[in-house]
Formats: sequence, structure tokens, C-alpha cells
Amino acid sequence: MTRSSLELIEHVKAGAPAAIARLISRAEGGKPDDREALAQIYKLAGRAHIVGITGVPGSGKSTLVGKLTQTLRAKGQKVGVVAVDPSSPYSGGSILGDRVRMSETTIDPGVYIRSMATRGASGGLARATLEAVDILDVAGFDTIIIETVGVGQDEVEIVRASHTTVVVSAPGLGDEIQAIKAGILEIADIHVVSKCDRSDANRTLVDLKQMLMIGGMRERSGWVVPVVATSALANSGLEELAAAIERHRLIAFDEPGRKRRLAIGTFRLRKTAETLLLARISALLDEAAPAFAAQLAERKSDPYSLAQEFIASLNDGSEGVFHERNVRSQIAR
Repeated sequence: MTRSSLELIEHVKAGAPAAIARLISRAEGGKPDDREALAQIYKLAGRAHIVGITGVPGSGKSTLVGKLTQTLRAKGQKVGVVAVDPSSPYSGGSILGDRVRMSETTIDPGVYIRSMATRGASGGLARATLEAVDILDVAGFDTIIIETVGVGQDEVEIVRASHTTVVVSAPGLGDEIQAIKAGILEIADIHVVSKCDRSDANRTLVDLKQMLMIGGMRERSGWVVPVVATSALANSGLEELAAAIERHRLIAFDEPGRKRRLAIGTFRLRKTAETLLLARISALLDEAAPAFAAQLAERKSDPYSLAQEFIASLNDGSEGVFHERNVRSQIAR
């Protein structure tokens, strides 16, 4: 018999992989029946260190995550990984190939890897990423790594979703210019230059440190942003990176990190409200669209007037957030 989401909570607390997988899948499904269980999960979470790893495509994020996971496991930590991949704009599918680069850890019972497709969500995260993090937190994982979609110009939501943000660059990818354009310099608590077995890596390290100094971003709130050189091929720099993450954890969970934790709370509230509102509005718009589209096609109205009319018809305090009867009366006109 299929267990309800509420029944799965005790199994998640016991660390049962099947229960973890099933509840994450239900979080991705976004059905209203599962919200009470996810609300309880959120209240039980809050112990794990959330580490966001981001960077431009091709910088070696997945390989670095795999090696970092092994390093943290050697220190006795249980590690959860939520790897976000982009979805196809045509089929909606996703390769979800990040775990291929983490194959050395997939049979380790102290490691849980979950791949997620963005499914149209912007900002570098999937809609259920943070719910998945909560579930892994409750399941007893000490460090939870979020690997984002490769950042472009504005995909920097990870800084508002993690206690520690690691930005990965690599030699020869033009990351110096990309970092300036995207503002990635500002979001990093730790900078990593990967593939440092390459001959041109030293130039990238020097340029990155200089940009941090020029921009006055090398130190903030008592934390000096380190630039760590790593190489998955040579298996170097990973202990230094793990040590930097642990040092930042002490700040993140202490008084200096309170502002960051409040920002994470604000972000969760905003994202959850947006998700609930969009789901409700989308359902009503599906019903309203044919009538409104006909008016637009015949140029009898304009999109701004119709959108304002639709939004105005949603407001009512007597029947929850939206007054669906008002919407349907507008559709029927």
C-alpha cells in the first residue's frame, strides 16, 4: 500500500533511501496534498551545512563535487548532493548526467545524490531544490551540496539558498570577463580555480585575486574570501577547500551569519509564495485564456487592460487568496 507523505516522514528521519527518494519526487510534483508533510520536514530541518557550488559551464563543477564529497566522507561526514541540470526548451527533458562524474561515490551509503531538472525555473535552481535539501537534512546528512546549472548573467539564486557559496572557475574559459559581467565575484564566499594541473592556471589564479582586491571584495564581515587552486586529475587542493568550507561553516551558524540566514528565510518565503500563486493563477488562466485571447486576436482589447482586469478579479478576502467566482464571471462575459 502506498504510504502518505506524512507517513514517510519517520522513514526519512531513519535515513531510508526509498523514503527520501519518494518524498523528494512528491516535492517535485508539487501537489497540495503533500504540503503538510513538507511543512513538517522544514520545521525538523536546520542542522545541515548547505554548500552551493556554481560557476560557468565547463568549469568542472560536477567533477569537483564528486572529489569534494569523497574528501568530506573521509572526515566522517554524511554528504547529500542535489545536482540541477537544465531542461530542454523543446522536449522538457534533461540529461541529468551530473552523477556520471560522481560514480565513485554512488555506492557509498553515506552519500545520497539526487539529480533535478530545472523544468523552466530560472535562477540556476529547480523549483523543489530547497525542499530536497530539507528532506536530506532531516535524513541526517551533515553537509548538503547544491550544484547549480552553469551560471550565466543572472543565475545567482544560490547565494540566497546556501550558507556557503563556492564559485568555480577554470583556466582558458574567459571566466575573468564572465565574472565581471555576471557579478559572480560578489556572491562567492570561496573561489575555486579548477584544473590547476594546466599550464595557464597560474594566470587565472593571479587575475582572480587581483580582481577581488581591486573590487574591494577580498574581505567582508570579517571573512577573507580565499582563492583555492584544485585539480581533480592530480587530486590536489581538496583538503584546503574542505578546510575553507568548514571555517566558513563556523561563521554561517554563528552571529556573523545571522544576516545571511535571515536572507535565506526571506528567499524561501518569496519562492514558496511565488510557487503557490503561479500554480493558482495558471489554473485560472488556462480557463480564461480562450476568451481573452479571442479579444486580443480581434484587437478588441489590449494585453495590459486584460491582465489588469484578470488580476483585479482575483482579490477577495472571503474565499482565500483568490476569488475564483470573480474570475469565472469575467471569463463568461
